Amino acid sequence: MSDTFQGVINLDVRDSVPDWSPYEQPKAPDGAPNIVYVVLDDVGFGALSCYGGPVETPNIDRVAANGLRYSQWHTTALCSPTRAALLTGRNHTTVGMACISEAAIGFPNANSHIPGECATLAEVLVERGWSTSAVGKWHLCPEDESTLASTRRNWPLGRGFERFYGFLGAETSQWYPDLVHDNHPVEPPAAPQDGYHFGVDITDRAIQFIDDVKAIAPERPVFLYYAPGCAHAPHQAPREWIDRYRGRFDEGYEVMRERILARQKELGLVPENTALPPVNPIGTPQTRSGPGGEPFPDLDRTRPWAELSEDERRLFARMAEVYAGFLSHCDDQFGRLLAYLEDIGQLDNTVFVVVSDNGASGEGGPNGSVNENKFFNNVPDDIAENLSMIDELGGVETYNHYPNGWAMAFNTPFKMWKRYSFNGGTCDPCIISWPAGIASRGEVRTQYHHAVDIVPTLLDCLGVDLPDTVRGHTQVPLQGVSMRYSFDAPDLPTAKSTQFYSMLGTRGIWHRGWKAVTTHPAISGWSRFPEDTWELYHTDEDRSELHDLAEQEPARLRELIGLWFYEAGLNRAFPLDDRSALEILSTPRPKVTPARNRYVYRPGGSEVPESVAVNVRNRSYSIGALVDLPGPGCSGVLFAHGGRFGGHALFVRDGRLTYVYNYLGSEVQVVTADEELPTGEKLILAASFGKDGEVSPGVATGLLSLYHGDRKVGEGRIRTQPGRFTLAGEGLTVGRDSGEPVTALYAGAPPFSFTGGTLHRVAVDVSGEPYVDLEAEAEAMLARE
Repeated sequence: MSDTFQGVINLDVRDSVPDWSPYEQPKAPDGAPNIVYVVLDDVGFGALSCYGGPVETPNIDRVAANGLRYSQWHTTALCSPTRAALLTGRNHTTVGMACISEAAIGFPNANSHIPGECATLAEVLVERGWSTSAVGKWHLCPEDESTLASTRRNWPLGRGFERFYGFLGAETSQWYPDLVHDNHPVEPPAAPQDGYHFGVDITDRAIQFIDDVKAIAPERPVFLYYAPGCAHAPHQAPREWIDRYRGRFDEGYEVMRERILARQKELGLVPENTALPPVNPIGTPQTRSGPGGEPFPDLDRTRPWAELSEDERRLFARMAEVYAGFLSHCDDQFGRLLAYLEDIGQLDNTVFVVVSDNGASGEGGPNGSVNENKFFNNVPDDIAENLSMIDELGGVETYNHYPNGWAMAFNTPFKMWKRYSFNGGTCDPCIISWPAGIASRGEVRTQYHHAVDIVPTLLDCLGVDLPDTVRGHTQVPLQGVSMRYSFDAPDLPTAKSTQFYSMLGTRGIWHRGWKAVTTHPAISGWSRFPEDTWELYHTDEDRSELHDLAEQEPARLRELIGLWFYEAGLNRAFPLDDRSALEILSTPRPKVTPARNRYVYRPGGSEVPESVAVNVRNRSYSIGALVDLPGPGCSGVLFAHGGRFGGHALFVRDGRLTYVYNYLGSEVQVVTADEELPTGEKLILAASFGKDGEVSPGVATGLLSLYHGDRKVGEGRIRTQPGRFTLAGEGLTVGRDSGEPVTALYAGAPPFSFTGGTLHRVAVDVSGEPYVDLEAEAEAMLARE
């Protein structure tokens, strides 16, 4: 494409010669391949059937049979950081993504803003003639920019993708997803009772996005980023997919680990001498504490199967069945995408990259969870409550996660899981297939590689160089190396020499077949990093990091520790942060507008994300709705924030004002007015919570009172949860409760809109002033109106 006009301009157009080259859109080289990134979530090394796992994934297996499986491919150990590396080809701390995007702490390594100097693959390819689209999970946008009042520079359409359909945050319900279409939020096209599932929906959109291009220009290549959010919690899938696995996990995770390892050896994925680490490889609360006496995190303790009761075994096995059904259902949707590409004759000339963003997740703790949001609130699960929900697992009534023993199994043969710099967190499936460009079929590659190597690999395959500048930003050099040399040369040595790791207080460094790694527990709050214990493994021979050689090779260990500090400095990895999930997520961050004492919301607007909505955590608050009630018979939601697994709502049911505080999905606290609603104009219906104590840090207790104007009409004691209602999604709405409802007590049908009167606005006050004073102030304001 020419930058300057090369034609001839004269007075008369008849004597002039046009030149279209400066004005033509970019065009890819003839025959350029499509690219499909499939980014799975929390799928460990030992889950997929083509990696020796127990989960049937015939469509992923088909791609593996037509391509290559890498047995030493690695990630950062966490979602956003790996996705940033996958899309930019730079290390996670270099691009400001030391942790998930919701956990930014305001330093160069952890601010959740990928700099323009580190362009995404989409930003490069869209200027070279590829059509670009993304569906599913994004998780690369800072929280303060995830609202309609913010810039969209870090939304997918701001980072090189021309189309997007999915969710911006860390996770979402598969039944009631928090959807964004291009640059605006939308409601799901159907409800779960009508057969809706997020995985089906995004696959429909992926096919549509490609077809929109190919119907007009079949030769134009596409780059599709397909990130279904599976198998991140909540594990939710149609019941028939879950029931396919009934009974398959009844023998427990220790037996399953042995079977997976045997299969992996048969497939040539690990050396024959590979052995399994113990299920508690770095300690338990009973055997280990921090340098200052800090407790070992109970979250990271695994309960041996033999110590479980029969009921617990039944529960834990069902949780694994749900996970497996979820992943198989996801594979089935991917199969629909494959079938479509085959049908239009595009399958052979498509480069597929199928990866997981980190190892299987241990966030379910020792007992699993029916509501993963408890993890983010530092609230332990209750085994009796979980057992009571066993028949609901995977459905709309649970936000479930398996116990961490299954994480160890799905990460076979490695130790630990997501969040850790051991291979259980970082060594993950990677499949690359390009039938038209790779001669090898169904083979395993053992070269050591990392997420940062995928962008260099694809650019190499496409014959595209990283430009010196992208969108006016001078580019930071790629930090990965191309893997293309390995496609048809299984015995060539690894082209990579060094890879550093840093995640939530854990650290590691790999260099030419050796790895040094700390045993510092993730998010433990131990700090005192200079006192960390470092272990040393020869991972070329010891993939499961079982034989610590620190005492035999002290000089090598010192060298690797020094190399870690060098790489950490080079990649801006400081400061280290091992605080609890609740502490990290509660870190003060920039807001599009300063926090205030009074928030006013009106019906009809889009859902307000929790990150910018009024914060009622651990404080007194009052919610007041201004309404006109011409007569009896009104019903529906006045105010709702959160959802089924944590939230609160003010609504009208059976002619009475009602307030619900849903404490982490475990305790639905209801306060109902003693009398029916009045009639008239400009009435105030209110709920006011007065904090008078804390039962544990951050868990406020107090009296919740209901009011008609200045007259109290009901009261009851409640407790409020210490952290967010959800990690992502289920924001604040007025006049309705869209998505997953806070309570099943609403009358009518979703979205339970307020009817029978006029709702003008809702005000939420967090100043701490007594409600009677606020009501008097409101009366004065209404008189002025």
